[in-house]
Amino acid sequence: MSRRPSRPVRVLASAVSLGALLAVAACSSDGEGGGAAASDIAGSPLAEEAGASSTPAFRLTEAGARAALITETDLEGDWNQVKGAAAWGDTLLVGKVDVADFLTAKSDAADCQRLLNSLYDDDLLGKPSGASALAGFEEGDSRLLYQVAAYNPVRLSAALGWMKSLPVKCDQFTATDSTGGKRTVQVTTSSVPAQGDARQGLHVVVQGTANGEPATLTLDVAAVRVGNDAITVTAGGLGGGAHASLELAVREGAQRLKEVQAGKTPAPGPARHR
Repeated sequence: MSRRPSRPVRVLASAVSLGALLAVAACSSDGEGGGAAASDIAGSPLAEEAGASSTPAFRLTEAGARAALITETDLEGDWNQVKGAAAWGDTLLVGKVDVADFLTAKSDAADCQRLLNSLYDDDLLGKPSGASALAGFEEGDSRLLYQVAAYNPVRLSAALGWMKSLPVKCDQFTATDSTGGKRTVQVTTSSVPAQGDARQGLHVVVQGTANGEPATLTLDVAAVRVGNDAITVTAGGLGGGAHASLELAVREGAQRLKEVQAGKTPAPGPARHR
């Protein structure tokens, strides 16, 4: 595992339009129903938009992203936080998808190739639009990579939808490495704790060879959207998946991110929110 139109213009236009509507309402206030007209304007979507535009949206900072990262004390077991997680990348994920496996939908092959590439590069949800941070943990032969980042909301929703489609598009396929070796990849849906605003989980198994010996890489993957930010967790290794640890990371991590978004500083601790 490794790595709209200008808002000031829109607000000004809304303010001018709202002013014109209020002027019309004032002129009609001498007649019957003037008060109702003013009330209608105050409760209109236009007025609500003008009022909402004065409230700045939360923006994740680099410091906030780091504060939202889980730590060793948020995980059970013998996970140890390590440096250099950004350079992780299992070579079993490197390979070219065999298009011949996809007789009726060649575009599915591209989606499966994107999955392998993004798992190796740790950018499952695409490139962040703002701040980001990551932390890596090891327990024996297993690894857990945890990421927090800000994303473009449209692209983030699209990425989650893409993940949801993968168990159908990429249920089983083969990939070929640079030496001609074949790898069998299986993708299924995996459960994710009910955290955040949207979520998606995958279970990925890659069978091939490593150092000349048969090897099976098992990864549990989860992505959770919290507002316009998201957390991504990838856990597992040659010794099998780590779904229980992934679920704990999701629960603890989503709560930490919510606290950061609320302007708080989350305090680490085992099972803080269960």
